Amino acid sequence: MSDNAFDLTRRLFLDRVVQAAALAGMAQLAPWAAASAADPIGRDRVRLGVIGTGDRGRALIQNILKTRNCAVAAICDDYAPHLDKARALLPAATPAFTDHRAMLDAGGIDAVVIATPLHVHAIQTFDALDAGLHVWCEKAMARTIADCTAMVTRSQAAGRILQIGHQRLFNPTYLNALARARAGEIGTITQVRASWHRNRDWRRAVPPGSDLERKLNWRLYRESSAGLMTELATHQIQVANWFFGALPTRVMGSGSICFWKDGREVYDHVALIFDYPGGRKLVYTSLLNNARYGCEEQIMGHKGSIEPELGRIYAETPPRVPGLQQMRRDVAKGRRRTIPIGGATWFPELPVTTPGESLGWGEYDESMLQFEAFAEAVKTGTPAPGLLREAYHASVASLLGESAMDAGQPISWPSGLAFEKLEA
Repeated sequence: MSDNAFDLTRRLFLDRVVQAAALAGMAQLAPWAAASAADPIGRDRVRLGVIGTGDRGRALIQNILKTRNCAVAAICDDYAPHLDKARALLPAATPAFTDHRAMLDAGGIDAVVIATPLHVHAIQTFDALDAGLHVWCEKAMARTIADCTAMVTRSQAAGRILQIGHQRLFNPTYLNALARARAGEIGTITQVRASWHRNRDWRRAVPPGSDLERKLNWRLYRESSAGLMTELATHQIQVANWFFGALPTRVMGSGSICFWKDGREVYDHVALIFDYPGGRKLVYTSLLNNARYGCEEQIMGHKGSIEPELGRIYAETPPRVPGLQQMRRDVAKGRRRTIPIGGATWFPELPVTTPGESLGWGEYDESMLQFEAFAEAVKTGTPAPGLLREAYHASVASLLGESAMDAGQPISWPSGLAFEKLEA
């Protein structure tokens, strides 16, 4: 693809994002879009220093390299194999550091990108803010609610941008889905079902004879991670908050080390219910030993359903054929299956298999777009409205979910704990 063709693709992509954000009052739901539309391709690149060059950090570097208003100006990692892999993605002259404080002291950057283990997000954010830099940080925000709160208040006191990596906020399919839900197409939303299922142990190989187990496998230990809740669930809690337009009132759940009995401390299987005002619920499950249903959300209203991860919207189906009629049709077509018989008026409660309607725009890169929006925020000194609020509430909810599972009893949303209180 030529440079001109790629530029056109990006511009069309941005146009579609802004169009989706404009539907059904989306200026309030995704207010960052207006800022992105003002100057989507900035003339001057914002210089980013990337802290953490593991798998996720390198993926972010590759996304940054696709943008037209960001540049990777420095990289940092205290694990040499990761740093060497990141060097291979960048010009040889790109400065590389093994201590993030040395990178901050060296200057030459406008902002940092933090893609390190969860438990060091807060201190690295504080160090960058103290150095006068803006911060883009991976989700979840931090290991504790206190640190999440401190990250918000410190960024506000410093007058610097703090943006958290919730890329669904930039995904045109999700924006279109939210616009159509807010327009009433699926009726009153009463339940969101979400899951993120994988079939791998999350364990990384440790060099023989080294003491790097907890460093490389930080996701498996409580001191550095809440496991499935902070590594995966925050994305989908944010989606539920978004579609409900509210915060959870309480959460209950059960977690276990059910399959990977390898010395890990975090749960490999979780099931939770988040209550929302009006009796609405987010039902969330995540496990690490079966990937059949993968990552999905089901937004369920009385007129229809939306599955944004699959890019589909479905209307509720008309009355189904009574069971005996269905059986006669199956016999006529040579189909064989066991069905219960409850009389001629019995309706089989089977999953809906209608194809639904596409929500559109399957070819895009929302991870790239979030950095372009971050760069524009850095240039103007104005945070994109709504992003930090969404991230803060999702991180807090994920940590409350961990607490509820540990306690074995419901945990209520803490009184007075909301982003708007921090802004006051």
